[in-house]
Amino acid sequence: MEFPIHGACQCGQVTYELLAAPQRVVACHCQECQKLSGAPFSVTVMVSAENIRFSGEMKQWSRIAESGNTNIAKFCPDCGVRIYHVNPAQPDAIKLKLKPTGLADDSLFAPSHHLWVSEKLSWDTIPEGMSTAEKQS
Repeated sequence: MEFPIHGACQCGQVTYELLAAPQRVVACHCQECQKLSGAPFSVTVMVSAENIRFSGEMKQWSRIAESGNTNIAKFCPDCGVRIYHVNPAQPDAIKLKLKPTGLADDSLFAPSHHLWVSEKLSWDTIPEGMSTAEKQS
């Protein structure tokens, strides 16, 4: 895959440029991610802050996670699409929430691990042999 990879929110007001491959891609089945995505899980692409550039105005909202960590969510103020999450105690660890669409090769964004399977919807099936964790590890 060639870098950089370019993407945007639904309305195009916020754009990103991914400069290198993600460190990890996970599918999170927690109820918060189910609310966020409107789906049985949310795909989170973990990247180093030095490997991503954003353009456009973003607003933020935060909440305290079960771990006690602060989870800051950045989103487009126009279309509302969630762009990324970050814990202020770990500002270099960006958790992209953008949906990888229109890529010639989307395999870079295939989850290799499933989190919070303790809150997984009963009808959702995780591929056999996939790495899982009951909660956040």
